[in-house]
Amino acid sequence: MTGGTDHLDLAGRDPLIPSTLDLRDAVAGIVARKATLRQERLSGIHNPWGHAVAFTDPWAFLDLCESSLVLDAACAVLGPDFILWDSELFPESRVYGAFLGAGREGRYWPVAPRAGAVILVPVSRERPEARAVPLDGIGAESLAGFAEDEPLYVIRLMPATSRFERDPGHPAHRACMEEQLLVNYANRPLWLLSGTDRAANDLTTGFAPAVPVWASGPKPINGEET
Repeated sequence: MTGGTDHLDLAGRDPLIPSTLDLRDAVAGIVARKATLRQERLSGIHNPWGHAVAFTDPWAFLDLCESSLVLDAACAVLGPDFILWDSELFPESRVYGAFLGAGREGRYWPVAPRAGAVILVPVSRERPEARAVPLDGIGAESLAGFAEDEPLYVIRLMPATSRFERDPGHPAHRACMEEQLLVNYANRPLWLLSGTDRAANDLTTGFAPAVPVWASGPKPINGEET
């Protein structure tokens, strides 16, 4: 992904300028509208070609996903090779706590073998932390230290040794379509955030014709090195 004021040609549509909105401002705007936004619309909020572009700046969230803050936390749990396949903003961490309590984290992961990590970022803080939790270890205790009413950004990563299954008939996709009607993971774009794709994943589906170019290294968050 290019930074600064570089434009992307989106097949005749108005070009997007990455990160036109500060992340904390983007989060505050969504929190102010939380009563009118279904949680499902906040899934894939980092995707500039998804539905979130109608109400926020996805580039601000994608920049966080690509930042050294997140990459360092992910590397410590997943090693050097991993892929971003989903992220979701929860306007209140208690909502994610209920999601965990219902055993829903992992239920919709179309990843074989199913493995990965969840990165939890309290994005309204001036200096947020990134907490990496292996998928098989996620639970209510993972939210210790987060206020119940503070926004929580959940980034879902898979190891690049696993394969993202795009077949809509996969059990995870079927469960998602039944329980999260506005979410379709089968056509989501994947970002190879670090290392090498070792499972021949489809890294082209979901993007506009102008495929983005990634920076060569991690980015700082909030303009500061982490």
